[in-house]
Amino acid sequence: MWNDIELLANDDTGSERLSVGLGQECGTALYQVDTLVQITSSEKVSVNPQLYACSSRDGSIIVVDRSVALLDSTGQSLQMHIQFDANVDVVGMCQEKHFLVVGERSGNLHLIHIPSKQTLLTKLQGQIKTAFISTEEYHSLGCQNFVISNSMNNIHLIIGVNSKIFIMIFLKYEIISKYFYMKSLMVFALPAMQLLYSLEVSIVSSLVQSGSCTVCPVSIVVMRSLTEALPENRLSRLLHKHKFTEAENFAIQFELDVELVYKVKANTILERLASASVGSYGHTVWLDLVNEAKENLQKIQDSQFVVDYCINAPWPLYETTQEMLNYAKVRVSSSLVCIQVLRAQARLTTFYGAFGLEKFSGIAWTEFLNNEDIFKNILFQLEEGNLPCAQYLWLRHQADFESSFDEKMLENLLNAIHVTVPLKELCLWLKNVVIPFLRRVVPKGQKILAKWLEQGARNLELTDKANWPENGLQMAETFFTSKNHGELGMTTFYQWNPLICGDCEEAHRLKKLVNDLQELINLYRKYNCRLALCDFERENATTIVFRMFDKILAPELVPSILEKFIKPYLCEHNLQKDELLLQYIKDLLERCRTRSTSVFETAWEAKAIAVIGCISDTDLKFDAVLQIMHGAMVPWSAAVELLVKQHLEMNHFKVKLLQESYQLMEMKKLLRAYGIRDTNLLKDKLVKYILKQDTPTSLEDALKIVAAYMLPAVEVYILRMIDLIDKERGEESLTLLKSLTLAEAEKVAERLTVWGTLVLQNKADNSEEKCHRTFLLLLQEDFDIFLSVKDFRNPSLMSRLLEEHIKAYETVRSLSKSKKVQTMNCDSEDGKTKNRSTGSRLYRLALLLQRTEQELGEKLALRALDAGKVEDSMKICREFYENHCNEETGKLLFSACQRLCHMLGADVPMITPKDTNLPAAIYEMACQAATICSPDLLLDSLELCKYTLAAKDIYRQCQIENCGFTAKTTAFGGDKDPYEEWTYDDFFNEDGIVLDPQIALPVAYETIASLLPISEKKLYPLDSTSLANCAFTKGQNLLLPARTPICAELQNLMECSQCELALRLIVCSFGSCLQHGISNNMDLSLSEKVRQGLSDTKSFLIAMKQKSTSAIMTTIRTLLHKVFNCRLIDQNLALGYCTILPKEDMFNKLWDVINNTWQNYKKVLAVALVGAQLAAHCGEEEEKRKFQELVTDAEWGIQLGKFGVSKFEYSDGNKYLGHTKGHEENVLFSSSTFMLDSDAALQLCIETLLLQNANTNHIEDDSVEHSEKQPHSTLLARALAIIPLLKSTKDLVMSLSGILYKLDPYDYETIEIVLKVMQNADEKNTSIQLNQALSLLKHLESYKRISPPVDLEHQYVLEHVIPLSPAAQTRLPFHLIFFRTTQCFWNIISAELSEESFPTLLLISKLMKVSLDTLHMSAARHVFEKKLKPKIFEMRNTGYTSVINKETTKTVQTIQSYLLSIINPEWAVAIAHKIAQEFPTGPDQIQALKFCLYLAEKWLKNTTAKDDAHEKAEVLQKKLYMQYKRSATENVLITHKLNTAEHLKSIGKPANLIVLLYEHCSIDQRIQNPTGRDYPDIHAAAKEIAEINNLDMNKIWDKLLDKWLCPSILPSEVMAMLYLYLKQMHFCRVIYLLQSRPMDYSSRMLFAITTSATSPIGVNQLTFAHRSRALKCLLYLADTNTVESLFKKPIEKIKYFLKCCIYLAEFETLNIPYTYESFHKSPKEGMIKGLWKNHSHEPTAVRLVSELSLEYKVYDSQLWNGLLQKLLGFNMMQYLRKVLIAITGIHSLWEVSKYSASVSCSSSPNRRRVSCACPVLADLDVIGIAKQYAQLDLPAFALGCLLLIPQSEKREQQIQGFLSTCNTETVLQQIDEHMNTGEVVGFASQIRALILDSIINEKLYEKFLKTKYFSLLKQQLMNTHRIKELVDYFASKNCIDDATALIQEYQKKCGNPTLVDASTSDILKVKQTTIIPDEYLFPCF
Repeated sequence: MWNDIELLANDDTGSERLSVGLGQECGTALYQVDTLVQITSSEKVSVNPQLYACSSRDGSIIVVDRSVALLDSTGQSLQMHIQFDANVDVVGMCQEKHFLVVGERSGNLHLIHIPSKQTLLTKLQGQIKTAFISTEEYHSLGCQNFVISNSMNNIHLIIGVNSKIFIMIFLKYEIISKYFYMKSLMVFALPAMQLLYSLEVSIVSSLVQSGSCTVCPVSIVVMRSLTEALPENRLSRLLHKHKFTEAENFAIQFELDVELVYKVKANTILERLASASVGSYGHTVWLDLVNEAKENLQKIQDSQFVVDYCINAPWPLYETTQEMLNYAKVRVSSSLVCIQVLRAQARLTTFYGAFGLEKFSGIAWTEFLNNEDIFKNILFQLEEGNLPCAQYLWLRHQADFESSFDEKMLENLLNAIHVTVPLKELCLWLKNVVIPFLRRVVPKGQKILAKWLEQGARNLELTDKANWPENGLQMAETFFTSKNHGELGMTTFYQWNPLICGDCEEAHRLKKLVNDLQELINLYRKYNCRLALCDFERENATTIVFRMFDKILAPELVPSILEKFIKPYLCEHNLQKDELLLQYIKDLLERCRTRSTSVFETAWEAKAIAVIGCISDTDLKFDAVLQIMHGAMVPWSAAVELLVKQHLEMNHFKVKLLQESYQLMEMKKLLRAYGIRDTNLLKDKLVKYILKQDTPTSLEDALKIVAAYMLPAVEVYILRMIDLIDKERGEESLTLLKSLTLAEAEKVAERLTVWGTLVLQNKADNSEEKCHRTFLLLLQEDFDIFLSVKDFRNPSLMSRLLEEHIKAYETVRSLSKSKKVQTMNCDSEDGKTKNRSTGSRLYRLALLLQRTEQELGEKLALRALDAGKVEDSMKICREFYENHCNEETGKLLFSACQRLCHMLGADVPMITPKDTNLPAAIYEMACQAATICSPDLLLDSLELCKYTLAAKDIYRQCQIENCGFTAKTTAFGGDKDPYEEWTYDDFFNEDGIVLDPQIALPVAYETIASLLPISEKKLYPLDSTSLANCAFTKGQNLLLPARTPICAELQNLMECSQCELALRLIVCSFGSCLQHGISNNMDLSLSEKVRQGLSDTKSFLIAMKQKSTSAIMTTIRTLLHKVFNCRLIDQNLALGYCTILPKEDMFNKLWDVINNTWQNYKKVLAVALVGAQLAAHCGEEEEKRKFQELVTDAEWGIQLGKFGVSKFEYSDGNKYLGHTKGHEENVLFSSSTFMLDSDAALQLCIETLLLQNANTNHIEDDSVEHSEKQPHSTLLARALAIIPLLKSTKDLVMSLSGILYKLDPYDYETIEIVLKVMQNADEKNTSIQLNQALSLLKHLESYKRISPPVDLEHQYVLEHVIPLSPAAQTRLPFHLIFFRTTQCFWNIISAELSEESFPTLLLISKLMKVSLDTLHMSAARHVFEKKLKPKIFEMRNTGYTSVINKETTKTVQTIQSYLLSIINPEWAVAIAHKIAQEFPTGPDQIQALKFCLYLAEKWLKNTTAKDDAHEKAEVLQKKLYMQYKRSATENVLITHKLNTAEHLKSIGKPANLIVLLYEHCSIDQRIQNPTGRDYPDIHAAAKEIAEINNLDMNKIWDKLLDKWLCPSILPSEVMAMLYLYLKQMHFCRVIYLLQSRPMDYSSRMLFAITTSATSPIGVNQLTFAHRSRALKCLLYLADTNTVESLFKKPIEKIKYFLKCCIYLAEFETLNIPYTYESFHKSPKEGMIKGLWKNHSHEPTAVRLVSELSLEYKVYDSQLWNGLLQKLLGFNMMQYLRKVLIAITGIHSLWEVSKYSASVSCSSSPNRRRVSCACPVLADLDVIGIAKQYAQLDLPAFALGCLLLIPQSEKREQQIQGFLSTCNTETVLQQIDEHMNTGEVVGFASQIRALILDSIINEKLYEKFLKTKYFSLLKQQLMNTHRIKELVDYFASKNCIDDATALIQEYQKKCGNPTLVDASTSDILKVKQTTIIPDEYLFPCF
């Protein structure tokens, strides 16, 4: 089936693909054979098909057997393809292509609608015959049909045409050989049968007919058309088929354009090159294509085509591209075309520099070349983070987009900068390239840039924390530190605008950010204080200090950090330390108040206390303490308590304030004890709340409250009594009433009566029925429980309901605890909470169900215990005891306590409460139950109390562990039981082994459980459950269960030597068992008859008695031994124990103790007293006598021991008298006894008394008591009382005088009583002025020494052989002051002089009658030396400029008062001047000199001209005034940091000094970088100096303005001066000078200079140079509106006027007379060329021509060629480089600038930008330039030039050769020094990488190991994954640590930190293991 159709009309290669190709053609005419369609069969062809076809203007039809295909008129579209059932014999179209008629061989005739492809009609007919008739006879439209005839072997086709010429086309068979036939298609012209065209065709070809005549097999049917063609068309088709050889011959044959063939072939090669660039073709293919292209281009004569071809061709290699561009340049025929080639070469150079050879390809090159928007490429590179590439593109093509650059492009540029771009390189580029370009091209874009820089700098805090904040400052200050070094020309000088867009808000914000970051860096690096930027911006200098303190973690570090970091910060910002520390404490307290803090959070207190310790000013320190007292949490911590107590003990007027605050704290503390924190509540509410707590101290505390607030106490009593009456405690209420005063009692009684009356009147009716109805109603409303009255009276139903709700309540509680929610059920829809089970609702329900709260509480408590929830049970019991203290509560407490004891005894698992002493709590519950229980339960409760107390005491002896019970706490003070404290002496405390609570407690509670079993039966009145009180139970022996736990407990206690507890256990347990037996057996014989089992009870008790008796005796003996061996013997306890023992045993025990005691009389006395009492009790008189004698001896031994006399020494009376130590009542008796002189004895007694405290020795012995010192007043009184007993006092006074000299000079008390005794003796012949001595002593006593003892004092004590008393540190020596010389007096007093001590020392000096002038001079000198001089040294070390502050101001005033008190004026001035000289130059010295001047003037005024001292005073005054002026001027320089050597030399000439100051370099710097720090304030300094030296500042300013703004110089020097002016920045000085003046004045003055003929500030004639300078300053200083208002013109015209003035100034220099009007109107090109013609020999003119040519766009090549040559000739290299950069965007001048660029590139290292930006770089001799750099010893630049060599092999060769000879370290150094401008930073990185790779290849590690470049080397090794080489190097040098650190760093960088945290040994083990390869260590290799 022929069903596969393929259209071939558009396939020019169809003939080549088909086997039915065409052969050779010939003839005189040219025909075109087109292949239209190809039909193939999907099945194997066995019979050749029958063919039929027809063609018309409507289309073509081809029939192959049963397949019909319909083509359009062009033969290029298949309109229809239909398969029929039989072969088709005839087919045709009609009705303008609407219908198709098809006739099948089967006889079917089909009519098909072509547009819809639907068969409309099918009809069977007979054989159809068709005849074709010519229509020529009927119309002249030409033949539209054809006729086919078949005659044997020839097939004829005759077609008629309009020209009446007929041609015949037929196929003729020719037999070439026996086996091969061929056919020829021939076209003849009729009627002459002239052969027009002949074409060889295949054997199977035929004209379309109804059958094929060939016998060859046919598999493909192809339809071709034959049409007459033109040679041009044929040539076009040949070219289209790329048959270039045939096309070339054809073109020659037909004389067509042969060059067209070459061009098409060239374009074809171009396409193949493009395909080769995209595909993976080999180098050979590329080379063949390039060679073919070269050969073909040689044949083309069209130079423009060749140039375009060379430029646009996608040459595969960079070298090829460069070669072809050079070839194109050779073929250039015009300058315009040359520019195109140069532009392409420039782009090629750019591509090479920006992307490198590795990225070069034909496609990439053509895309880059044809990219007209190079700025987009820059943006793309920035987005990709490729900053060097973007920089290079900008550098070389800035001129391409400069004219179109706008604010939108700026935003795109900034937004394109990727975050990964290195900040340093980015900032350099912005600073040196982008920002200067921006200010010149788009000045308004500075706002956008400033905003972007600000945001970028802030973002670095988050994105680059490691380098913050230096990186932020680096980025932010780029805006202000950028230079306009790249600008060219005089008229572009800063665009006559401020250097920085300072008026915009964005720039102000950025400037503030820079200042903040500078300060933040200081905080980080200098003061170690790290703050976030946002936090810093909210702070000021004061609060920053607060943050420094906040960051101190440990309070003990506060002093050191204050000294090391905070004090320097305070000094730098002139902050006062003490005031600021106080302010910090206030701030700290305020912050603690405003935030929620824990009660226990006291960290701030420790810090605040540490800060207080650093405050020097006492007043401020007290203020700080007050602040802490007010802010500290009550109760205060121990630290705060200690702080307050320390300051309360100080002597200061603010102590009273502390005391008041302390009292307020006590009140707060009292309220806190009741949980009250808000002290602002109403006072009556506070009182009511306190009384409601019903504590023992409630009434007392409430009275304290009302007393503090001055309220009547009666209200408290009334409230208390009402509360007691409500609680049914009427007796207590009456007791309280009786304790009141009569007046208070009357008022209280009256008020209580009124209250009681009202209560009784309001009492409601409580009848039973009403109560029941109320209960039922409440049950319905609140609990949804509906009951009848009958049900309500059913107790079992009520119990069941209550049980259900109890279970629900417990379920809710358990869920709430587990899920941490309050309730399980949500609120009901109506908002009520009926279904919630809470404790209060449960109790309310119990009341409604006729159950008491105690009954419910008991149920809940016992259920909680059953669940193991001890804390819940105890809480219930505690609440009931506190709120419902009655018998039912007592039963509840007893039941819970009993149950808990049984559980503990059975060791039942339970949850014990935390931090609770459980045994103590159980005992407390038992005691509470006993106090409030019913009489029926009292006996059981007492038993329970007794045994729970024993358990509690056992627990006290247990080891401290967390075993379910809380640790024991000892009760002290108010927490101790008052009854116990009052009843028992706490003498004896038994020492025993600590008990194990895990063993002791369970056994103890098991004993309790056995002695108090829980009874399940109903108890009747007077029934008991305790063993001691319960009745016998038939068939049971209740004693047996108690035996085992009692024995176990006793054994445990005895093993641990707990004898007291064991004794108590024995007595109590045996007593309970015995009571059980006795109380149930009143008559033994009767009981034996009535009850069974009594014998068992009896035998049990007998056995227990025997064991108990033995144990008691053993325990008693052990206890007695322990009691008698205590330091303090408890006599009563010992007596009690002894009474238990047998008589013989107890006396023997006592004598054994006495005999073993030796001379410990206290112990003997105690034992003897016990023995005497025991003997009296037993009636043993002999024993009693012995013990009483022993008591007497022991008492004597104790008494004698007090005097230091042994009992055996008592017989020596003199010795005894000496030991009486002033017992004067015994002296006379002793004297008569021992026959001594009474006066001598009394004198000895007095002396002994007076010297008792001066000479006291203590004997440390148990047998000797320490004798306590008696007060000196007592000794004095006793001595004075003895004096009247003396017969004569002379000997006494003489003796005391001698003693006085020998006394300790620091023992004022003894000296005083000696002097007073001598004074009272009233002897006139004393050599001592007693009144003066006593007055001196009074002064000395009130004085506290401040200096250590001097050498004179040490010498004195050595001479008198007495030790130096400790009091010498606080007291002055009396003897050296009173008895020695004046010189000795001053030696002692001088060291003591201070502000505080001076008043006392002044009184002493007056008393001792010494020179007061000397005292005042010494005081002034010593106070200065001690107080101010250390401050001066501290000031110098810390940087403070002055020592004067609040603390030292008082000291200075004191010194001045001393100086003013000196009577001798010369002395006063001398000492004042000496002190002034001690101050360093600064404000303090100036003030001191001012005071000296005041004293000198005072001296001068107090003298007359005739006095000798007048001239001396006058000379001194003049010298002081001169020194004052010099010092003040120097201080100004120091203050403003201007104290350079040059300035200090000019101090004597202040006017010259001010001029020097205005020439300071900082003026230029502050204009160029307004964000710089620490610029001196020249204006302030100059004004201060002028004021000090009485100078007129206005005259100086006018002089400087005239000097810098309107200089008077010769015209020939104007240009040089202008150049010097621009270089030295006189402009900046004028700007700075005028900034201090009012803007109105400055603007009008500058306007006058600009528009006037003569200077308003001088006498010079104004020139255009003067005018231009003035106008520049005006445009800089004033805003646009001000300038326009002055000139009455728009700003643009004013700027144009300035430009003209600048050019006219240059013309003035050249003596060319131009006016503004003539310059404005003259043709600029003619003017420029005329200037060049006449003045080209002058450098100034050459420069001016360059400026004008660029300004007015005069680009004449000849002119510029001469200009550049002249610039070279005049060696104006710097200016030449700027010119070359300026013309990079002017293509017509590129060729002209080649030579100049070459020379300029190699003249200096700073010319690198010229070489990089040069558009004709390919034409430069790069190697020659590199050699010149090498000769200048600039290897880095030489290497950079070699990188620009285009040929790769040559480049590599040159670079390697250069690297082998250069110094690599020098190259790296020059990269850092010269290649960091941001313009060539990309080349810098390439050069650095080359050098580092060379170092690595040469393994020069050791050379760079200690240099700063080693880090770069290490980074390069990591980046290239060659780190293993350096590790091996370290290993070879045995640098194991270095190798390990390097491996760890590399692992971390590679993201594989397997070994980063490993130890050195582990890493080395891995390294040395042969199993693990190196790839483990170096995964990136």
